[in-house]
Amino acid sequence: MALDGYSDQSLSRRAMRAELLDAETELRLAYAWRDERDEAALHRLVTAYMRLAISMASKFKRYGAPMNDLIQEAGLGLMKAADKFDPDRGVRFSTYAVWWIKASIQDYVMRNWSMVRTGSTSSQKSLFFNMRRVQARLEREAASAGERLDKHQMRQMIATEVGVPLHDVEMMEGRLAGSDYSLNATQSTEDEGREWIDALEDDGPQSSDIVEDNHDNDTLREWLLSALSCLNERERFIVRERKLRDESRTLESLGNELGLSKERVRQLEAAAFGKMRKSLETQSKEVFEFFN
Repeated sequence: MALDGYSDQSLSRRAMRAELLDAETELRLAYAWRDERDEAALHRLVTAYMRLAISMASKFKRYGAPMNDLIQEAGLGLMKAADKFDPDRGVRFSTYAVWWIKASIQDYVMRNWSMVRTGSTSSQKSLFFNMRRVQARLEREAASAGERLDKHQMRQMIATEVGVPLHDVEMMEGRLAGSDYSLNATQSTEDEGREWIDALEDDGPQSSDIVEDNHDNDTLREWLLSALSCLNERERFIVRERKLRDESRTLESLGNELGLSKERVRQLEAAAFGKMRKSLETQSKEVFEFFN
């Protein structure tokens, strides 16, 4: 049954005029589609039960989706049901189709409810479609008993009633509290009102911190160069390979390259650090501690 170009009312009128299938005709059409892929039989079967799809779609209007879109999704669910229906199981097609129609509509509603994905688990999906109904019933029952439930008690009772974790109830309560808002919307009605995105805290480094860090790094670099100038070429090589590389070299590898023993390299390193300490200890505590 083509749905494009029809209003809600015209779709409903066409569906109500469709034939009512008895069990025998329904079974014959189902066999014809399953065994022979008879498209005419499929069209007749789907058209006959489109009234069921429209009826189920109308129950989801409260979620704000356009009725025509809900009918489209219900029709898709009905066609999936027809494609997967097994007439040998001895159940009526309508009984089987209900589950596919409902699943198709629910998936559509949840996909379009929010830009943030909602209902990624079965418990969250159950909450999305049942939380408000269960909450209203619990409130009525409490009121009739002369009781008043606080928010924590209500959440706990909903979790127990629906059979989901308490944290899922708390999460879904926030999701259902309101719709999405654009961060580019203004905070006031004034033309020059600030956008909400301007109120978000910047997680990146602040300009003052960047300037201060750059200044400190430049100063440390000058002190290090000054301290290194107090060393001879071999001592500078050992300090550079041991302290200023991303991956520090071992005493043994340096000894092999310089033709010295491991212990001799250690002694030269200690002597070099001693010279640098004398140069640095009056300038920077941070650099002095680096070589201790």
